[in-house]
Amino acid sequence: MTIKTKEFASLLTAFVATLIVAVVMIVLGAQWWLTASVAVATYILMALTVLLIIRKYVAYKLKPIYSIVLSRDVHTGEIVDELKDKHVEHISEELTAWADDNDKEISRLKDIEKFRKQYLGNVAHELKTPIFNIQGYISTLLDGGLEDELINRKYLERTEKSIDRLINIISDLDTISKLENDMTRLNMESFDIVALAKEIADQNEIEAQRHGIKLTVKYADDLPSAFRVSADKHYVGQVLVNLIVNAIRYGRQGGFVNVKFRDMLDKILIEVEDNGVGIGKEDISRVFERFYRVDKSRSREQGGTGLGLAIVKHIIEAHGERITVRSEAGVGTTFAFTLKKSHAADN
Repeated sequence: MTIKTKEFASLLTAFVATLIVAVVMIVLGAQWWLTASVAVATYILMALTVLLIIRKYVAYKLKPIYSIVLSRDVHTGEIVDELKDKHVEHISEELTAWADDNDKEISRLKDIEKFRKQYLGNVAHELKTPIFNIQGYISTLLDGGLEDELINRKYLERTEKSIDRLINIISDLDTISKLENDMTRLNMESFDIVALAKEIADQNEIEAQRHGIKLTVKYADDLPSAFRVSADKHYVGQVLVNLIVNAIRYGRQGGFVNVKFRDMLDKILIEVEDNGVGIGKEDISRVFERFYRVDKSRSREQGGTGLGLAIVKHIIEAHGERITVRSEAGVGTTFAFTLKKSHAADN
């Protein structure tokens, strides 16, 4: 027999007690009406008494648990009131649900703490390299290298390069911090995304030529009308700069970088495609992580901070959109994201 409620437990106890009293009175030869009266009185009294005792006992046992769940001191009367309308199994379900929620929250906090430690470690590592380089170059110059014309200028140039890298890292960290803390303050405006891409491509044309790469904004001159979007022009420009510069840096000699556009009804799809070194399957899911580099040595040689794609992801998500990547090692990479069409398309 399964006893699920306090009411059933009290009634069962009262029934057993009444049965015992009735049997005793019958054995003693009591009259039937007296036996019946005593049995009824015993049943009612025992049922009420046992129910009260069970409530008090359960309330006493549940008080510390409820205090933990509600994060405050709980009066016994509050728990007794709760028990009036609840079965014990319902309380068990509530506590189990609370425990599950807390397990999930603890797991989430552990993940956050793990990410924080990794992030701080990555920041320290990235800052340490240029700082130690600067320290080494300056120490060499102070130890006599400053008077040696063969090395003083070379070391000063290396120092400047390390300082530039340090500034870039701090600037990118500041950008991510601003995006995380104030993602709602976007300066939304209507602008031609193709014209912006063409402008950024022109600015990076010399860099592309230096790498032997053909940089093209596909069909920019043949589109039937301007592709106007509603977005923060400054931040979207930063997205295009990061994606185009990355494509050039990791492109192959004699290769190409294409910026393409597609009309997606209420949105515009923008793709930055290259036929460069590509990204392996094991790295695809991590390319947007801060400081994660597919090719660590080459990234540092190229002057990358490891934060560019993390910034890109933050900016796109701040617009309520998503960015995706398709890639195959040795074949090439395509980054794609969407932006909402501007309603001022005819302006």
